[in-house]
Amino acid sequence: MTTEQPSTDRASIDGSSVAPFESQQQKKSRWAFLIATFCGIGYLKPGPGTWASIATVQLWLFTAWALGTRGGPHGASLLLAAGIAFSLIAGIPAAGIAARESGREDPGFVVIDEVAGQCIALLACPPDWAHAIVCLALFRLFDITKPYPIRKLEDLPGGWGIVFDDVAAGLYAFGIAALLRIWY
Repeated sequence: MTTEQPSTDRASIDGSSVAPFESQQQKKSRWAFLIATFCGIGYLKPGPGTWASIATVQLWLFTAWALGTRGGPHGASLLLAAGIAFSLIAGIPAAGIAARESGREDPGFVVIDEVAGQCIALLACPPDWAHAIVCLALFRLFDITKPYPIRKLEDLPGGWGIVFDDVAAGLYAFGIAALLRIWY
């Protein structure tokens, strides 16, 4: 009769045997996929990037309106700055991890890059539907067509290439929207 000895390279968690590296990797992946998909919006079909852009605009408008005058004259811009900072600081590594673990270079379900770009496009935009729709349309136009040098930014390694082409599209949209606000 043989008795099975517990392996020394495995740890018991809640009664199940799991390798320490596997549990750490699984935990890391969950946060990365949650951020990379913008809380699952990246799984919506068709056009997950468009859904993420729409959700970003709606979230920004709702929060800006809810804050009202309590946010001060620059409350909407501060919200966007926080969104940009979060989507870059957390989004770049999350996008890289999600891409690596899915085995794809720039998976369609990774939409945190659209969040970053859409927030940039909305900077200095009055929090109303008319301006928001213009910024949304411009950002999606530049994100889809990727005029020079946006397409070159996709060559950056890992999460940097995934996110920074959308940052550039957001900058293009911001510039054109600012010119439109001046002229009209």
